[in-house]
Amino acid sequence: MGLLILRILLLAATGASGYFLAQQLAPFPEAGLWGMGAGLALGLLVILIERGIRRIPLKVTIGGAIGFILGLMLANVLINSFFSGILEGLGIQFSGYFLINSALGYLGLLLGLKKGKEFDPARLPWVSKRAGPGCDGHKVLDTSVIIDGRIADICDTGFVEGTFIIPQFILQELQHIADSSDPLKRGRGRRGLDVLNRIQKQSSLEVKIVDQDYPKIQEVDAKLIALAKDIHAKIVTNDFNLNKVAELQGIPVLNINQLFNALKPVVLPGEVMNVKILKEGKEPGQGVAYLDDGTMVVVDNARRYMGKSVDVTVTSVLQTTAGRMIFTILKEDAPESSYQSFTH
Repeated sequence: MGLLILRILLLAATGASGYFLAQQLAPFPEAGLWGMGAGLALGLLVILIERGIRRIPLKVTIGGAIGFILGLMLANVLINSFFSGILEGLGIQFSGYFLINSALGYLGLLLGLKKGKEFDPARLPWVSKRAGPGCDGHKVLDTSVIIDGRIADICDTGFVEGTFIIPQFILQELQHIADSSDPLKRGRGRRGLDVLNRIQKQSSLEVKIVDQDYPKIQEVDAKLIALAKDIHAKIVTNDFNLNKVAELQGIPVLNINQLFNALKPVVLPGEVMNVKILKEGKEPGQGVAYLDDGTMVVVDNARRYMGKSVDVTVTSVLQTTAGRMIFTILKEDAPESSYQSFTH
């Protein structure tokens, strides 16, 4: 609303200025109306330029401005040093001055825009020493890890520091999921928004919503990788594919699944635990139980104990990309030995 008022004031100022200026310069009555129209057109042109500049990254805008100024400075140096006398002798001083300034200003603007896009602040000597990848504590959250919700639990413990970066395109994706006609998707989207709200309330964390976008990139994962590169941040995710692609491009990744796998209790062969048999296994006679963290426990010859708690002895542990599986046998079938008890 404030921006709209400013634009209306700009149009009013340019229109009024054009009206009074034209009345002073031109003798005919309609000059004021023509001047007002020209002033309004100029105001609209300024608004269009402003709208276009807002979509351009800051470093590109600064590069274009510097290039344009340098182009104009070079044009004036050349005119004053070499062309001033020639233009004056030919009687085209104003038009020649305008032509040279326009040409060199245009070239400087294009060169500045191109070089500004290629410019990386991390290459500066006084910046590169302290701005390595991810060393500033910035972390970019992807959609899957927000919906997952465990990141909020980690934040509650106080182990996470730094700044969480939430790009607008992630918020838009969450909102799109939350507005879905599918009840399951809608619930996931609303859960993600609740998780973000919970993280924002953490006093030990700073959450920044950034407008930086990449219109030429269609996929959200690719946009996340581009953003993490630009701001030298780590990506927080539980997406296996995003994890691999980011690592291939040299971007540090914090995978929530890897963290939770690392925090699971260590179970060694020979330990005894108490589990409840919940369903049949794939092999004849097998029973399957689960630990509180979701780890699957496969028990040989335990089908007859369905719905009951039994003591089992660990025989082996298998770590897969999907998680961890523990293979056990009934304690009564295990060889006689001294076991460490692990009650669950």
